[in-house]
Amino acid sequence: MSEVKTQPADSVVARPAENRAAWPLGLAGVVLLIVGSFLSWSYDRKILGDLSIVGNPGGLQRLTIIGAVLSLILLLAVKGPLTTKIGPWLDSALGLRAFGIGLTLYMVLILVAIGTESDGLINVDPGAYISLAGAILLLVGSRLLPLPQLNDLSKARVAGWAEILAIAVTMAAILFGAAYALGLTDAWSFIICLAFFATVVVVMFRTGTLSWFGHVAQRHKKVLTLAAFVVAFFFPFTQNGSDANMSIATQVLIFAATAMGLNIVVGLAGLLDLGYIAFLGSGAYVAAMLSESAFATINWHPPFPIVVLLGACTAATLGLIIGSPTLRVSGDYLAIVTLGFGEIFRLTMFNLDGTNGPLLTNGPNGIPGIPELQIGGFNFGDPHTIAGIELGRFSNYYFLLLLLIGFVILVFSRLNDSRIGRGWVAIREDEKAAEAMGVNVFGLKILAFAIGAFLAGLAGTIKAHQDVAVSPDQYIFLESAFLLAAIVLGGMGTIAGVLLGATILKLLPEKLRFFSEYRLLMFGLLLVLMMRFRPEGLVASRRRQLEFHEEDEELAVAIESELVEEAR
Repeated sequence: MSEVKTQPADSVVARPAENRAAWPLGLAGVVLLIVGSFLSWSYDRKILGDLSIVGNPGGLQRLTIIGAVLSLILLLAVKGPLTTKIGPWLDSALGLRAFGIGLTLYMVLILVAIGTESDGLINVDPGAYISLAGAILLLVGSRLLPLPQLNDLSKARVAGWAEILAIAVTMAAILFGAAYALGLTDAWSFIICLAFFATVVVVMFRTGTLSWFGHVAQRHKKVLTLAAFVVAFFFPFTQNGSDANMSIATQVLIFAATAMGLNIVVGLAGLLDLGYIAFLGSGAYVAAMLSESAFATINWHPPFPIVVLLGACTAATLGLIIGSPTLRVSGDYLAIVTLGFGEIFRLTMFNLDGTNGPLLTNGPNGIPGIPELQIGGFNFGDPHTIAGIELGRFSNYYFLLLLLIGFVILVFSRLNDSRIGRGWVAIREDEKAAEAMGVNVFGLKILAFAIGAFLAGLAGTIKAHQDVAVSPDQYIFLESAFLLAAIVLGGMGTIAGVLLGATILKLLPEKLRFFSEYRLLMFGLLLVLMMRFRPEGLVASRRRQLEFHEEDEELAVAIESELVEEAR
């Protein structure tokens, strides 16, 4: 590995006076965290995946050990053999503070979970209290450490192969972390696991590691994209044939593909669409009506590739129909019109029952009994065994949807980098100025609606076979609101942001069913906090970062330097 390029030693601000008790307290906290994790945490074996065995840590205890080891690395970077190697360019003190707070909250959540799922805190064994004491000591020790101003890790450069290795290790960690989290059937275990992962992300942000990885990802976009698809491809092989988790994964991919189409309309062109779920529904209904279901209303059953094109073109045609008369308005008026279109579509599907209109959709009964998708001799409903691992029907649909996601991402990225994409961005920023500069505003708006609807129709044709049935109740306004929330949460106009937002919005409600009616309340509070502290989204584009943080001069300078560096 080549040497890391940092600022000269004279440019590093001198360290403030250090409290002598800080480092010993932090080290003692790490030791107690590890020792406590090898002891029993709960008297009841049925709680949190059996944490009652001494000497054999359970899943949550292993996460605690991982957190303690990472904290030890940061401690050694503050004062120890790693001080001269990574200390000058890694903000270890801030990372330790984040670990101290995060691990303390993590242990408190574990105590609350044990007390809630059993007869109270009397079922908490000493090991949990020892680990809690270690987390508190780590927190106190980290608070006593000085916070010098160090070099910017985002500008650090290492050998190209080392950056690629960092991408591979990160993606592998994401794969195994996701597999472990989805494998947790207990809601409390899932929440505690998410708390740990959130702590690690905050630590990466505070130390500058996340910023550095962002720069690495920019320099190796193709490698990152390939690694992401490899991780996604191997995900079904980590589920041990679990249909429950793979069912959630397929729903996430359908939701993400649809959100990516809406991202063209909202994220690039800036057109607020509150009825977008209708385009997904139109593709699903076309596939259902042309299927070999006993309840299908059209006596024509073409091959699935033709069905896909028909469903997508039908959705695009609806986009043109609704867009032509309504895109003359904008802002709140456009939102109201698209909201009305979504409700009109749902009610129309109710009325096409042979009584109030032509017999096409069977009205509120929908079209059930849709057969499994079959392309050539491959039946997606049959399980298959690869490398000794059984892959069920949901895994088959997952791989097909993965190809769809790849196609949607390719379309979005090409359009975003094209002249059309620049025209959409100009319309989003200032429609009047764009029109004055010769941009065909109305034509580009119509094109955005048509392409976004086309992509949603593609996803809908696969969704009909995967769900085995379609009905009007599946395409209500709440689904459109969730699609829009995924884009805002993840980051408008970005690919990774929308995929992340769609995953969070589809995954969390499914895994938090334990909280029944309160899960949507918790989810709403999460969105409110997100909009308060990071309104630009989890993975924001540079433009939106500046829009929401105009007063941040340092951010503007940093983004400008990034653009100059990429131009070179």
